[in-house]
Amino acid sequence: MPSVNPPLPEVDAEPVSSEQVRPVESRRADGGSRKYGLLSRLRSYLILDPLIWLYTVVFGIASIPVSFFGNRERILHGFARRWSELIMKTIGSPLRVVGLEKIDTSKPYIYAVNHASALDIPILYTYLPFQFRIAFKKELLSYPIVGWHLKRSGQICIDRENPGTAIGSVRAALKTLSNGIPLVIFPEGGRSPDGVIKPFLAGAFFLALRAHVDVVPVALVGTFEMLPMDTYHIKSRPLEMRVGEPISTAGLTRNDMETLSDKVQKAMEELYYA
Repeated sequence: MPSVNPPLPEVDAEPVSSEQVRPVESRRADGGSRKYGLLSRLRSYLILDPLIWLYTVVFGIASIPVSFFGNRERILHGFARRWSELIMKTIGSPLRVVGLEKIDTSKPYIYAVNHASALDIPILYTYLPFQFRIAFKKELLSYPIVGWHLKRSGQICIDRENPGTAIGSVRAALKTLSNGIPLVIFPEGGRSPDGVIKPFLAGAFFLALRAHVDVVPVALVGTFEMLPMDTYHIKSRPLEMRVGEPISTAGLTRNDMETLSDKVQKAMEELYYA
């Protein structure tokens, strides 16, 4: 199942230039002023991190044989949700969901989510109350257990270095959406190294235009302060998931990817920095 940091390795994201954003401290959704000392580090290194590794190994291995009986993708999604719920209870970071009641969760939207922490994945599995698939980077397939789960659970693999495989990924994603299953994307292309929302990759919205589905911006607030890149120190703290209004793709063509990307990014920034 998709993993976390610790166990979710990801490719480092590109930094945001000073021309693109205001100074980091004035742009973060959360000031990050809390202090976490030695006890917090020991709690994370000696208790939280080992438990997350344990959950990942146990749930990951158990999910493979069980998935041969019944609806494989539904079963694996259920395993991922149980795994995520256990992680969220363990780290003790209460999360408040805002705005989910504004959307029809039965529709196959594309959910565009900011990405600042490896714990974003278990948050989504825990608090989005429906089945979905995630577009992920090919590099994750090389990791034992994580890669096995991704292959078997119907997630959408994106290989940026081999455009020739893009057709298969697009077909898989379109099939997912046509079957009524929403898709989660991280339009920044990777985790934010500083908690600031990075410029979106316009190509991330190609599927929305091709499938004629609306895009829902989702802002995860506080996850960077809880677990930024390049650390195993989980700082338990309150979090928020802010869900915006669906953004229509009606009447748009592939030539409008930049326009759609800009519109979604603006909506997400309004949610995140509110």
